[in-house]
Order: sequence, then structure tokens, then C-alpha cells
Amino acid sequence: VRAALECAANLACVGAEPLGTTNCLNFGNPEKPHVAWQLTEAVRGLGDACRALDAPIVGGNVSLYNEGAAGPIYPTPVVGMVGELPDPEKAGRSGFARDGDAWGLAGWKGMPSLGASELAKLRGEELPDGLPEVDVAHCVEVLAAIRDAVRSGDLTSCHDVAEGGFLVALAEACLLGGRGARLEQGTAGDPLTDELAFGELPCGFIVSGSRDALERLGGRIPLDVFGTVGGDTLEVAPGGLSWTLDELREAWGALAPLFP
Repeated sequence: VRAALECAANLACVGAEPLGTTNCLNFGNPEKPHVAWQLTEAVRGLGDACRALDAPIVGGNVSLYNEGAAGPIYPTPVVGMVGELPDPEKAGRSGFARDGDAWGLAGWKGMPSLGASELAKLRGEELPDGLPEVDVAHCVEVLAAIRDAVRSGDLTSCHDVAEGGFLVALAEACLLGGRGARLEQGTAGDPLTDELAFGELPCGFIVSGSRDALERLGGRIPLDVFGTVGGDTLEVAPGGLSWTLDELREAWGALAPLFP
């Protein structure tokens, strides 16, 4: 489910509507009951998501018996999705593009989970038995609202929250646009917690635009305005933290050897 929704979120950020999906399902030995269960549930979840998105599977392949001495690989469904963009000249931008814009987090309903997140992996935590169930119907509504806001020109930028969570997506929006931002408060004025900063949940978006534009979008889907765009620093006021764009670029560049 999450893999398909992330693909649809990437399309929504530029104003595109999903049309079709392909996949590669990578699993261990399906003759083992627990691997057969993983494959069955992955197919079920992918089917549920694609039907809800009206983006049918039109091709793909399956790779099975991926095992070594340490056991089977983690279940790894890989998903690709194509969509329709009516007017390419109105395609949305991922990075912050205008100083003085308000920016916020749109789409999330409830608190994201640290289970199986990038932060949990860095901490060496074991995978949980399960993850919180995804409200696919809510995600479909969020994707439609984001897509409409991008197509109308209401949003100056839109970037989906994926691996690493909210704070990582915020840093990416700064780097992609070459502009800093100030995070002035957490939800309801609370300090920024690990769950909010690094937890992962589908269909969250870092959006920027005028306050009126964000209020209009907030009339359709959950949206918290957190601060303003501008400068050359990402500042997290609740935690007293800040990084210059050069520091963020250096940190991002250090990851490049990990993803050849």
C-alpha cells in the first residue's frame, strides 16, 4: 500500500493524476509459509491501493527464492507509476521557490510512526510486528486536493514526505529551492518530537504559498502552518537548532557514496 501511495504522491506534487502501475515483487522462498504470507499480503495491499487510485497494474515481474545463509531478503515490492499532466507548463515545483511564503505540513491525519522508519534503522531497532493501518480513502482525498492546488497555481511548491519523515522532507525542500526556512512551532505549539520530526506516514506534503492559499487547502485536508520561507538557514525554533544550506548540502553529499 505504502509503495503505491508514495508513487501517487510524487505525481500529485507536479499536478499529475495516476494512470497505470508496474511492479517488481522481490521475496524469498514462497514454499515457506511466512514468505508465502508476505507475498500474499503484498499483492493484496498493492491491489487495494491501485484500485483506490484507479491506477491498474499493467505489467511487471516477480523475483522469488531470494535467500542466503542469513535467511530470506526483506519483502521488497518495487512500484512504478505513470500519470497524466494536463499542462506541463503548470507542473509543480518541489523546492521552496519564493521568499516570504508561508509553509506547512498537509495531509497527515494522526501521528506518524517511528516503527520501521529510517531513524529506527539508524538506531539499530528491530522491525516491529506490524505498522499502523493506512487510511487509503483519506489518502485518495489528500492526493486529489494536493493535485488540484498544484494545477490551480495556488502552491508555490509541494514536496512529499517520504523516507526520513517530516524534517528530512523540509530539508530537501530547502535544498531543492536554494532557500532556507524557519520552523516556528510544533503542532499546537508543542516541541518537535522524534515522532513528528522523523516518523513516517503516507500522504504528507511540505507545501508553500501565500497564507490565503494554504488556508484554502486547509479547508479540504489537514494542514498545519509551521513557518516562513527565506534566508540561507533551516531554523528549528522549538529546539533551538539551525543548519545553513551549505551544511545541509555537505550532509546530503556525504550520503552519495551510499547510493551509487
